[in-house]
Amino acid sequence: MRVAINAWFWDSPATGSGQYTRRLVEGLAALNADLQIILVIPAEKRQEAISKRQEATHPASCILHPASCILHPVSCSRSNLSKVWFEQVAFPYTCRHLEADVAHVPYWAPPLAPPVPTVVTIHDLIPLLLREYRGGPLVRLYTALVSTTAHSAALVLTDSEASRRDIVAHLGLPEKRVRVVYLAADERYTPESSPLVGGSRRGVEPSPLVGGSRRGVRYVLYLGGFDVRKNVATALSTYRWAGPAIGEECPLVIAGRLPERDTSFAPDPRRLAREQEVDERFVRFVGFVDEADKPALYRGAVALIFPSRYEGFGLPVLEALACGTPVVGSDVSSIPEVVGSAGVLLPPDDAEGMAGALIQLATDDTCRAELSRRALAQAARFSWERTARETLAAYQDAVG
Repeated sequence: MRVAINAWFWDSPATGSGQYTRRLVEGLAALNADLQIILVIPAEKRQEAISKRQEATHPASCILHPASCILHPVSCSRSNLSKVWFEQVAFPYTCRHLEADVAHVPYWAPPLAPPVPTVVTIHDLIPLLLREYRGGPLVRLYTALVSTTAHSAALVLTDSEASRRDIVAHLGLPEKRVRVVYLAADERYTPESSPLVGGSRRGVEPSPLVGGSRRGVRYVLYLGGFDVRKNVATALSTYRWAGPAIGEECPLVIAGRLPERDTSFAPDPRRLAREQEVDERFVRFVGFVDEADKPALYRGAVALIFPSRYEGFGLPVLEALACGTPVVGSDVSSIPEVVGSAGVLLPPDDAEGMAGALIQLATDDTCRAELSRRALAQAARFSWERTARETLAAYQDAVG
């Protein structure tokens, strides 16, 4: 089977779509199936993609095919129009030219008139469902376009049952054409240190990221973005209640690149902490965390707090579970599917209830050990090998 994959985000590994594309291609190549994968990329991205492909995929299983993008009128955004041109013209044309058996667009942008059976992965409907993410006229126009083109796909893959329900309800697609294929955490996320990652057993060695200097340093971790749906305000608010009880020996660590500007879309968590009168002794802002440092940071945490209001999947949650770290978070969208029984889930604004759960995890070793055991069992249900197998089955069904 010859599969042509839209690789627009191949050279953007910091994005969710870029990470997904890379890990999926690696998994497909490792299946040793009768499968030829062709990454279709804009010509100007080809050289960088070649070097990154050599790091990430089996060279005999994956071929890079440059697809030229035509220049566009200067009165419009060249980058935005180039992307639409690639998705709607260059990519389908190349699929036809390559005589692909099936095409895969690993993000929400299938062609309106696909020349071959096409599978599209829609991770979530954030631009459609959340007002703050709808953007200006051009963004809304693009969302309307891809909402229409989704109907041309032979199959739609999505990351969770919650996202599947949203897609069926809001895009009007038949249920039988929308299929859940879960994501997975990188193999570096384990409960123990390994040659693949730095760090050590959870709770034994202090992490320099949190300013620890003694053995046994403990903390509650938030790791993620700061846009408004992440609801970091509730994470901070938990320490209005938890802080006096555990704050000095188990502070809240806020990790991630802080917003450059304090806006309603991405409020500065330092301001939120001041407004909520959270004692500064109980909160530490450690800033950007390199990918290589994340496993040790999860591993050292008593719990991950994740009060997000909407997630298509919630990869930080699964990464924490794979490190044996329980989750205290919200009970909405996909989060209950990922967490299972390996955490405490409450309404997104229930800071007091989450604080109680954090206090228990910080003071009750038996409870934390049990949830840690459940976390590892839950994380074991997800793997990139499973993701690749189920995606390959979708390709076969689309062709059939």
